Amino acid sequence: MARKRCSDEDILRLLREIELHLASGIDVSTACRKAGVSDATYYNWRENFGGMGRSKSRR
Repeated sequence: MARKRCSDEDILRLLREIELHLASGIDVSTACRKAGVSDATYYNWRENFGGMGRSKSRR
């Protein structure tokens, strides 16, 4: 299966979506499954893009 590459904006959108699921009380694995990414991908993205907003991602 081919790998899907996500742009920075897509990653930030998915991280925000997962954070909203987590805030509503859903656990991490279920929130990641709903967003279509693995737990490991979520943790890697959060480490790299966690505190970033759209303005910082363009730099």
